[in-house]
Amino acid sequence: MISKFKAHPWHGIEPGPNAPVEVTVYVEVVPTDTVKFEIDKKSGFLIIDRPQKFSNVTPTLYGFIPQTYCGDLIAEYDAKKSKRPIGKGDGDPLDICVLCERTISGGDILLRAIPIGGIRLIDKGEADDKIIAVLRGDEVYSSWSDIEQLPEGLLNRIKHYFLTYKNLPGAEMPIIEIVNIFGKKEAHEVIKKCISDYKQQFRSAKKKN
Repeated sequence: MISKFKAHPWHGIEPGPNAPVEVTVYVEVVPTDTVKFEIDKKSGFLIIDRPQKFSNVTPTLYGFIPQTYCGDLIAEYDAKKSKRPIGKGDGDPLDICVLCERTISGGDILLRAIPIGGIRLIDKGEADDKIIAVLRGDEVYSSWSDIEQLPEGLLNRIKHYFLTYKNLPGAEMPIIEIVNIFGKKEAHEVIKKCISDYKQQFRSAKKKN
């Protein structure tokens, strides 16, 4: 029977049959957005998180991989890889940036992407990794198979965005650190850890209920 209701983007959509080599991505924000959209975890609708206060806008399509969760497993993995104390994951789905040559005018869409690396980011002591991927079949970016192929300027733009995207006028500067840049093989491990974190967090809780 066909469902009459829209699937929840985080819980109702699979991460993809070939994950982590190829993943499904739910896009929240596109480079032309002047406000930052974010999924409302309860309803599954996009909500306005905040207006973009400065000229800083996301340099890529930005969203998350469904049925992933940044919890204890990814925190332990990131602490080991970075040799830094990381208390926990940030409690959100795994974020992902998708490089795409064509203009996509709005979010709230699904796409298929190929992970090629990522940024190990710590936000107030919590693991908040960002996977970097290319749109499947993209005429320009799909030829890149690992993050080391990205031009330095493009990678710097992505890093700068995440180091500054939470800055608000008059507010205390957030404590955000980029501790590692990692390649495709490690990106696959991060995705697998976050899929396992999701199963541990939500499926075990469902059984208890």
